[in-house]
Amino acid sequence: MPSKPTTACPICGKAATPEHRPFCSARCRQVDLGRWLSGSYVIPGAPVEPEEDEAEN
Repeated sequence: MPSKPTTACPICGKAATPEHRPFCSARCRQVDLGRWLSGSYVIPGAPVEPEEDEAEN
């Protein structure tokens, strides 16, 4: 029976463990969550122009 391919942890590059997959540890999982919550993972896009409020006119 073929073994499952091992994936590398996206934070530190070590082999992922089943209980923390795709990460290698709870620490790397928390580091990733912190990056999401702080806004480090942002996809740049076109600048958005502010909409004018119709009530102000």
